Amino acid sequence: MNAAFNRWQLVNTYGAFGSVTKNRVEIVVEGTLDTVPAEDADWREYRFRGKPGEPERIPRQWAPYHLRLDWLMWFLPLRTVHEDWFYAFLVKLLAADPATLRLLREDPFHGERPRWVRARSALYEFSTHAEFRQTHQRWVITPLRVLVRPLTLRENEEAGG
Repeated sequence: MNAAFNRWQLVNTYGAFGSVTKNRVEIVVEGTLDTVPAEDADWREYRFRGKPGEPERIPRQWAPYHLRLDWLMWFLPLRTVHEDWFYAFLVKLLAADPATLRLLREDPFHGERPRWVRARSALYEFSTHAEFRQTHQRWVITPLRVLVRPLTLRENEEAGG
């Protein structure tokens, strides 16, 4: 394959991956100001700069930049154990840490500290042309499961155990 691309030595054929997954499991990080972190609470999503996010959002290109946090978030669902940095990230969100919030595209609480944060997974797949024409959404999103139950800074408690 490299010979086909590189016979005139015009391009670099280096690639970080031998293949790329056909669908994308995303970690969705949410927070709420509600006192009780029930399923019907007002959960608001933290938006990342390069991750898909809203279903109508156009996929982003950031070259030559490298959005390190977004890149690390992409690898989280591919692992069987969550990384320590991710829990530290959630604690920083609970504290509304300004440096951490600057890494995001959107803080749903505009600098206010949420009472609770959680993380869940969702399957993101590109919509078909027919689906896009009908809904104007680029992604079909299927919620999967809660990965990190609601956490709060108050007394280091975790909801449900």
